[in-house]
Amino acid sequence: MKTLQSWLDEYAQSHQNQTNKKIHFICVPLIMFSILGITLSISIWITLVLMIISFLFYFRLHIILGIYMLVISFIMLAVLMQIPYLFIVSVIIFIISWVFQFIGHKIEGKKPSFLKDLQFLLIGPLWVLDYTLQKLGWRK
Repeated sequence: MKTLQSWLDEYAQSHQNQTNKKIHFICVPLIMFSILGITLSISIWITLVLMIISFLFYFRLHIILGIYMLVISFIMLAVLMQIPYLFIVSVIIFIISWVFQFIGHKIEGKKPSFLKDLQFLLIGPLWVLDYTLQKLGWRK
């Protein structure tokens, strides 16, 4: 299994352009939020099963970042439970965010990482979190 750093380094290779990075820092959390919203509007159980699978992956890579992701996910769920028309709102956020993601990769001139390995769909949020924590001085 790859280390956290090897995943983050490989993900970063296709995210060098500043515009693409900015798009990802906004859209990756929005995609995570919208996926939680879509699954939550279908079934809380589907949401919890997908979260457990994700957290097993995250905890294997890095316990502390996994805990951050757990907290962030539950905050997102709390917010999502307050949104009327959750499914429609989540689908709209999902579509718009992915459109911007692909625009970012067009600007970057590189394909999205998940086309190489679907696990990068889980690495994206971790990459944004890790970068943010480093900028805040909470992680080296």
